[in-house]
Amino acid sequence: MNLVNLESVSHAFGPKPLLADVSLGLEQGDRIGVVGRNGGGKTTLISIIAGTLKPDGGRVTHTRGLRVGALSQRDQFDPDTAVKDIVLAGRAEHEWAGDAAIREILANLLADIDLAAPAGALSGGERRRTALARLLIEEHDLLILDEPTNHLDIEAIAWLAGHLVQRKSALLVVTHDRWFLDAVSTRTWEVVDGSVERYEGGYAAYVLAKAERARIAQAAEERRQNLMRKEIAWLRRGPPARTSKPKFRINAAEALIANEPPPRETVELLNFASARLGKTVVDLEDVTLHAGGPAAGPLVLDHCTYHFGPGDRIGLIGVNGSGKSSVLRLLSGTVELDSGRIVRGKTVRLAHLSQELAELDPARRVLETVEEIRKYVQVGKKEWSASQLLERLGFRGEAQWKVVGDLSGGERRRLQLLCLIMDEPNVLLLDEPTNDLDIETLTELEDLLDGWPGTLVVVSHDRYFLERVADRCVAVLGDGKLSMLPGGVDEYLERRASGAALSARAASVANAPERGGQDDQPAAAGGLSAKELRELQKELNRLERQIDKFGEREAKLHAEMAEAASDFERLAKLDAELRDIAAQKESVELEWMTVAERLEGQ
Repeated sequence: MNLVNLESVSHAFGPKPLLADVSLGLEQGDRIGVVGRNGGGKTTLISIIAGTLKPDGGRVTHTRGLRVGALSQRDQFDPDTAVKDIVLAGRAEHEWAGDAAIREILANLLADIDLAAPAGALSGGERRRTALARLLIEEHDLLILDEPTNHLDIEAIAWLAGHLVQRKSALLVVTHDRWFLDAVSTRTWEVVDGSVERYEGGYAAYVLAKAERARIAQAAEERRQNLMRKEIAWLRRGPPARTSKPKFRINAAEALIANEPPPRETVELLNFASARLGKTVVDLEDVTLHAGGPAAGPLVLDHCTYHFGPGDRIGLIGVNGSGKSSVLRLLSGTVELDSGRIVRGKTVRLAHLSQELAELDPARRVLETVEEIRKYVQVGKKEWSASQLLERLGFRGEAQWKVVGDLSGGERRRLQLLCLIMDEPNVLLLDEPTNDLDIETLTELEDLLDGWPGTLVVVSHDRYFLERVADRCVAVLGDGKLSMLPGGVDEYLERRASGAALSARAASVANAPERGGQDDQPAAAGGLSAKELRELQKELNRLERQIDKFGEREAKLHAEMAEAASDFERLAKLDAELRDIAAQKESVELEWMTVAERLEGQ
């Protein structure tokens, strides 16, 4: 049964807030020790619970008929009243003398005090023991004790602890006596910084739990600080377009990263990559490529020449359907080019993470799957075991012994990525590696790639990830070329806004040469034939259907988020999916606008 409830309680003395928006409850049978710094609000908290102090804000409710007994650090005895009258409250001698419980309390707390003596003749310690004895003799549903062990000797403290444990009433106690806390309390409240932190167990359990919380918080703070410095360093070293940020932020960033090493030891990694890869990685020479095979689909590359060198870290960007995945498949050798030549270095060990999940043995366990490839791998200067890398990518503890067939899609993708890394490739092609990964796992993946010394080409809708792991951006703009973007994603977005970035399909339609045949019609005023206009209209309709599907998916996700309002883990996953859908929808909408503008110009 709930005895006391605090709802959004706040209280302050002067400008100092002692309690801020505190909500908690105390139930029958609870024995709670309250700890915290002196002046931190412990006495304020128990006074509000006892009902002797009204909070500045919030509500305190007691169960009907609750009998509360409180021992404060001050008493207000009439100096002329005898001790026995204070403690026994007018009980007849035969009544209290015949009660074993009362005699035990008197014997252990007031054995050396004359019960007939006036309260004014008592010392401070004696007055304290008198107040405690009176409280214990009475019957209460809740005992609230503020420093009850003051002025008690070891034996009296031990007796008091045993007595309180035997009582049926709930207990709330503030004391600096750690042994006493451990002996009597089953839960611990820590009043700190205006809030009340709750722990299970007595003082020893509280210390262990607090130490663990501190360790976790320190580790988290160290990771946050390291990440912050690294991200600021990356931000400051990024493309020139970022210097448009406010000057005071740039100056603050420069101060923060003054002694911070670069996120990646670029020169060292480049030297290592050169030693492993040699001078030639993958060279495209006068390459023509259609998506889906020779002349089978939209034109992606048209007589394109580009050299991928050792240690290059390239983000490949373009609108959906521009042919980015086709370029990765070309580099990996899984599609044939129409014409031209592709040269791969003799030392190249290539790994390609596609958007399709690779087949993994569903009967094997996660750790076994990885160790079957290799048990240890060198990433930069450090050697990692399969288990350590699994932990970094979110497979902690027992998760490493899951059966692959029981893994979710996101877990299978993480496992697929790790299997690629464990095979020690020196060229990584990553197609949407961030799909189904949470923020924590993404951060670990970014740090892992920081120390990886090979050539990296990555396609991703996650702009933050793309800019974080890549040193430069190359765009597929629908003109059949791979275009360098010194300004990174910002420059790409500017080109996108100007209509310079098309999908491979739209670009093929817009640039298609006129062919003889029954469908050929005279060119329209804007230079496009009637057939080409029809093809552009088909592309526009296709994009509209995509936008409608994205809208339907967004509405469904909003409904699912409303249903999962109390499930924070599922809510986070749904929110991540919603952001991904919104980004894809925005990309398609921009592509639709580009095609629509071309049609309007005819």
